[in-house]
Amino acid sequence: MNRRSFGAEGEQAARAYLTAKGAKVLEMNYRRPTGEIDIIARQGKAILFVEVKRRSSLRYGRPAEAVTPAKRAHILNTARLYLLEQALEDVPVRFDVVEILPGQINHIEAAFTADE
Repeated sequence: MNRRSFGAEGEQAARAYLTAKGAKVLEMNYRRPTGEIDIIARQGKAILFVEVKRRSSLRYGRPAEAVTPAKRAHILNTARLYLLEQALEDVPVRFDVVEILPGQINHIEAAFTADE
């Protein structure tokens, strides 16, 4: 399995997980020149911007550790564009990370904030 399909399977697993928790997925793989957001969802009144990281093992650390400060900056800038495009500037937002490991999904709610 190549990296792209491995990652896509992780994103689909995260989507199913979030949907089961009551979130409504609004966008998958939302791309702009500033970056990409794997999943944008609504849960209650909040808009969730979700980064999905899948690993086959912990050999290189936890998947969430790959969400570096540079990656967070890209997500934040891309989220701002989405909110502007959708006229959602005044809604609560949350930046989550979903780690996918063999037989395990770990949802880190509010993994980082827009103030970082």
